[in-house]
Amino acid sequence: MAIRAVIFDCDGVLFHSERANIEFYKEVLRRAGLPDLPSEADLAYHSLASAQLFEKYFGDRPHELARVKKAARKLDYGPFYKFMEPRAGLHEVLGGLKKTYFTAMATNRGISWRGVLDHFNLTDLLDYAIGAGDVEQPKPHPEMLLKCAEYFSLHPTETVYVGDQSIDAQSAAGAGAHFVGVGAIAQEAEISIRDLGELPAVVEAL
Repeated sequence: MAIRAVIFDCDGVLFHSERANIEFYKEVLRRAGLPDLPSEADLAYHSLASAQLFEKYFGDRPHELARVKKAARKLDYGPFYKFMEPRAGLHEVLGGLKKTYFTAMATNRGISWRGVLDHFNLTDLLDYAIGAGDVEQPKPHPEMLLKCAEYFSLHPTETVYVGDQSIDAQSAAGAGAHFVGVGAIAQEAEISIRDLGELPAVVEAL
């Protein structure tokens, strides 16, 4: 089947946002009165939904788990947008793709994805967006991608997911969607790109 919808992850795909996420979670921990997590947690900051992250590191300490969850709920992500860097050509690529395909975003961000779209003027460039708070099971489960396909009344094979993490590849595989990897995920991707400018030609070839 021909591709009819292009679905994007947010962090690492539409934005270089590693620093923003790290700064956000460090502030959550500070407000919860807890020390920073070890450096190997940086990848988890960037890929896991908040609930997954907190369960991973505090699931065996219920009192601390409750504190970090409470701190995260109260912390506005707005001050951290300044640390997010849109990928080169972001608006132009999305605008071009939207002329031919449905466009969507599926991210393990919680409610902060709405603020990201507003802050960076992406609302009119995406037909649909969904985050971890909108599903029962965030990535790597395929639920988000299946909901995207359902929203557009498409079979998952008519969609392509653009991601940068192993959980993105797993989610696409579980949904039966095509997968395009961005950056270092190349070895797990059906097709890989280094920047968004390559994407339109790749999608057309699919």
